[in-house]
Amino acid sequence: MRVNSRLRRVVSSIAGAAAIALIASGCTAEGDAQAAQPSQVTGDLPADTVAALQAAVDQGMAATGASGAIVGVWAPWAGAWVAGIGETGPGSGEPVTTDMAFRITTMTRPMTCDALYGLVAENVVELDDPVSKWVQSSPDLENVTLKQLCDNTSGLARSRDAVMPNVFRTPERVWNWRELAATGLGRPRTEPGTAVTDSDTGYILLGLALQNATGQTPAELIRRYATSPLGLQHTSLPGGEAAAPGDPALRGWHSSNADREAACAAPSEMTKLSASIGATDAGAVSTVTELGIYAEALAEKVKGDDGKLTERWAAARPVNPEADSWYQYAGGTYIAGSMIGQQGSLPGYLSSAWSDVDSGLTVAVVLNNSAASDALVSYLARELAAIASKAPARSGEKGPESGLPWTAEDYHARVAEKAVCPIDSAE
Repeated sequence: MRVNSRLRRVVSSIAGAAAIALIASGCTAEGDAQAAQPSQVTGDLPADTVAALQAAVDQGMAATGASGAIVGVWAPWAGAWVAGIGETGPGSGEPVTTDMAFRITTMTRPMTCDALYGLVAENVVELDDPVSKWVQSSPDLENVTLKQLCDNTSGLARSRDAVMPNVFRTPERVWNWRELAATGLGRPRTEPGTAVTDSDTGYILLGLALQNATGQTPAELIRRYATSPLGLQHTSLPGGEAAAPGDPALRGWHSSNADREAACAAPSEMTKLSASIGATDAGAVSTVTELGIYAEALAEKVKGDDGKLTERWAAARPVNPEADSWYQYAGGTYIAGSMIGQQGSLPGYLSSAWSDVDSGLTVAVVLNNSAASDALVSYLARELAAIASKAPARSGEKGPESGLPWTAEDYHARVAEKAVCPIDSAE
């Protein structure tokens, strides 16, 4: 089984990451079969494609009040664009570079699910184990399974909405994961297994359950089952002590309601934060190149050699009854047409990453102001994907056989609709 993907084979030439240790062969921890995909061509995307991508990011930055962004776009048939845009803080004069680390927010979720499926393959836990088996302080969760936690169908409520005001007041506070989970468990819940519910509580509980089942910390489990198999050296789940997301770090900011009314000119810095608030739901950090590698590796797991969905994604459900039929969720990721990915926010950062299961098109982006909703950065990522999907194939290469079920123009408009800061200068 192949883990040496097309993006990883050329990442040193397209993103300056020659020092990253890559694994040349082996199997994933899950043991999922991986469908063969085409090689990534080296070199840059065409200039007109890059110009369109740049314009999209410029609007996204303006819409969120971000002073900086890091973006990576890899089209296997056409080339790549990896860029740091803007400056690390308002008026800082420090340019954003592509090696800067940032919080990858809910891209932590599939990493936690990687650990679950790895432990299932090793017969340590079972997908249908009730949460109460491994988190004994929650005996009322005997009808909620570990798989439902991973699939976001546990019916459990969100905890972050209730605690986030305290996070902004004391960003360096170290949160007890059980306290966060208890906050969500104390709120109204729905019937498990019936619908997708966006629940950070569920992923925190999944991390606690796997820790109790193995005696290993969630950080160790994520390293073993998600990052080490891919040779990711700058991707991890940090400890609780408040710190920047790495060194060098993309500085993170947040525009309050008052600052938004004042044109997002004086945001508060949120770079130094305790990752405990994100936990196994959203606490991980990475760089844009490694985030792209991870997103692409996930996409390679979705289908087996027979072309059918693997167990982890086979029971995908609609995100909500009003959503497009092609927008679903399973295995710790959203599924949008042929792409899978995540979108999320933590104070200071909005991030999203997606990869196409069929073509290998991969997009990763972070904005360094968390004032807007995470829907905005997801719309931006999908706008970038739509632009890149139209890039002409190099000589001897073949572009995607089918298009995405959305247009760049559609998501450009949606980004504008979600704007919380003035965007006139970006139009």
